[in-house]
Amino acid sequence: MDLKPLRHFLSLAETLHFGRASAACHVSPSTLSRSIQHLENNLGVYLFERDNRSVSLTTEGIRFERYARETLIQWSAIRNELIAESKELKGEISVYCSVTASYSFLYDILKRFRQRYPSIEIKLHTGDPDSAIDLISSGKEDIAISARPDSLSSEIQFHSIGLSPLVFIGPASGEIPPPGTVEEWSKTPMILSEKGIGRQRVDHWFSTKGIKPKIYAQVAGNEAIVSMVSLGFGVGVVPQIVLDNSPLSDKVKILNITPWLAAYDVGLCVLDKKLKSPLIRAFWELL
Repeated sequence: MDLKPLRHFLSLAETLHFGRASAACHVSPSTLSRSIQHLENNLGVYLFERDNRSVSLTTEGIRFERYARETLIQWSAIRNELIAESKELKGEISVYCSVTASYSFLYDILKRFRQRYPSIEIKLHTGDPDSAIDLISSGKEDIAISARPDSLSSEIQFHSIGLSPLVFIGPASGEIPPPGTVEEWSKTPMILSEKGIGRQRVDHWFSTKGIKPKIYAQVAGNEAIVSMVSLGFGVGVVPQIVLDNSPLSDKVKILNITPWLAAYDVGLCVLDKKLKSPLIRAFWELL
């Protein structure tokens, strides 16, 4: 079966940009455009609204996106089941995590998995850990490393692999003194995550103390927070494992701020229905 048109469609649905989507699919923009047009001709509807400036999904396109994701999941599952019955497991799995998690948590897991299933290819994607749960929920990634949110969908399986304290950090130079009073906190520039579990816990911490923080920057990725704090731009909050693995760890210091923030419960997560795939189940059972 030729599933490339579905993959082309999903890539464009995710990026809403022909150039980025064609690069991700390793085809030319004209090839991608023909593939989308062929789908639309077969369906008899337009999947995208497009002009010289923008691309967006139509109502029909939004419905078709759900179908395309489900089809690829089901195709992968039945293909892998048939392969499992006849010979050695082979195929590919996509894994998503932050750069820090890739060498602090994932290394040993992938090493053992590779030894046991050498014919299964791992496609490792790195990025903002706060996007991990959304990528799993949407089916865009098979497995991801994430901090466990306070509320987790029943459709997602979570396997804890470690705890990491969430700590306040400041520049090692001491140019920004550790704040103590509400007034000092209100004047201290803060560098925080744009979203995610860490941001939610920091916002709650400030709220309980009646502090309106002075936010200097909101960034994606904890590594960027360490970098900006090391340069003296402000005080930040990061999981300690990020700090322990950062090349800039000697340029920042952990601040003794109480009460402590709740630690991250770091683990692997997977969409429950994806465990029907023998490949993904083999990875999961290895844990």
